[in-house]
Amino acid sequence: MTQSEFLNIVTPFKDKLYRLSKRLLVSHEEAQDATQEVMIKLWNQKSKMADYKNVEAFSMTLTKNYCLDRLRSKQSQNLRIVHSNYEEKQTGLDKHLEQKDSVSWMSKLMEELPEQQRMVIQLRDIEQYEFEEIAKVLDMNETAIRVALSRARKVLRTRLMQTHNYGVK
Repeated sequence: MTQSEFLNIVTPFKDKLYRLSKRLLVSHEEAQDATQEVMIKLWNQKSKMADYKNVEAFSMTLTKNYCLDRLRSKQSQNLRIVHSNYEEKQTGLDKHLEQKDSVSWMSKLMEELPEQQRMVIQLRDIEQYEFEEIAKVLDMNETAIRVALSRARKVLRTRLMQTHNYGVK
C-alpha cells in the first residue's frame, strides 16, 4: 500500500479520531498525540488493512483503547474525562452565559455517567455513528447500546431539568 492510498483511506475519518480523543483526554495536545499514535499504528498495520471490514470502526476502537490506556497510566494523573466540543457563537451576553452554564452542567453530568454510557453518548449523539458501528467499536450488541443510550439520556435529562428547575414551584 502506498502512502497516498493509505491517506485516501484514513483521511476521511481522521477528524473523528481526534474528536473522540479530545472527548476522552480533554487536552488538545493529548488528543493530537493520541490521533498521531493511532495513525502510526495504522500505518504499521497497513499490510493488514485490506483484511478489516471497516477500517474506520477499527481505528475508532484503537483510539478508544489508546485513550483509555493513557487515562489509566501514571502519566495521566492530571487528565480526566469531560466534554468540551462547544463552539462559541456571537450572541447576547445573557444567552452566552446561559449556553455556557448549560454546557458546563452537561459536562459535569456526563462525568457522573458510567464510562460505557459516556462512550455511547459520544459515539451516537456527538459523532453520529449508527448503532451497528458503535457495536463494533465498543464490542457490544446493538440492544445493549440502545439500552445504555436510553438510560444515559434519561439520567442527563432528569438531572438537567432538576438543575434548571431548582427553586421553581
